[in-house]
Amino acid sequence: MADASFPLRRPLPERQPADEPATSPAQQAFRQAIRAVETLREQLHALRTAQAATRQAYWRQVGPLAADTVAARRTLYQPLEAALLGGYLSRAEEQQVTELLLHNAQSLQERFGEDESAIVARYAPASGPAEFAPPAARPPAEPEAPLHEQAAATARERRQQRAQAAREAKARAADTEGQALLQNTKAAYRQLARLHHPDRAAQADAATQQTQTELMQRITAAYAAGDLAALLALLAEAPVTTPPTAETEALLRQYTQALARQQAQLSQQLAAAQRPEADAPWSGTEKQQRTRLREIKRSLRAETEYLGYLVPQLSEPATLRGLLRELASLGQRTL
Repeated sequence: MADASFPLRRPLPERQPADEPATSPAQQAFRQAIRAVETLREQLHALRTAQAATRQAYWRQVGPLAADTVAARRTLYQPLEAALLGGYLSRAEEQQVTELLLHNAQSLQERFGEDESAIVARYAPASGPAEFAPPAARPPAEPEAPLHEQAAATARERRQQRAQAAREAKARAADTEGQALLQNTKAAYRQLARLHHPDRAAQADAATQQTQTELMQRITAAYAAGDLAALLALLAEAPVTTPPTAETEALLRQYTQALARQQAQLSQQLAAAQRPEADAPWSGTEKQQRTRLREIKRSLRAETEYLGYLVPQLSEPATLRGLLRELASLGQRTL
């Protein structure tokens, strides 16, 4: 059920072109938030692209062993995806296989700089509040422990429980907010579809029809990805055809707050991506790099041989399920 503060039936603000001034403080703040999110996205994309190029250049210098490992890891996709469609896995096993696919793609991206975004997008979990593991059970105080130590242990336990309860309350609030924003993503999509559906250009020339179709494809792709910022950016580009009302102004302020949260998340991701990689293969002195390169080649050779042995067996349901049980018993989420 949608949050009452995000009603679906409210009129959404019309889009506004960049060369026209915003007509109210709420519209100005909204457009500034859009630009800030887009700028951070561009910076993050440029940084990750440069880092991927650095990784690819290094592994090309390593030679065929790196290319063989990449190819071997990509062969994992077919049997694992086939298992998901086979219908013989339990729900827990399907979750394990999905995690294996995701971690395999992330390994190719983070280690080798390969572009596995399609696989990551397909199997990455939907965004939502962070999940917190329950606090570990504290062993009971020893009978011979002094009373003041037992009291201190009890006080620490209570503080941890209160902190855990506060985190869970925050997660529930974020979940409620996320559901409300999801409803607004649907509302923004419907507004854009009304404005730009190709049927509205049925009587126009072929070039206009093609432009309208391509724009609608962008709108649909943003909605399918749950990308509220992209939808709002599209919504902010068209001319204002109706004067602002109190309802549309309030909705703009709510959208601006949502974009501010996304801006904070992107800033954190950018800061994390800018930190130097202390253990990168190309770091250290020349002697350290030569030593590390020998170790890497041995590791790549062993990894490729292992995957070559493993992949054919993953097509056998019994073997795959046995592997999943073994990984679960070891607490491992990847190969």
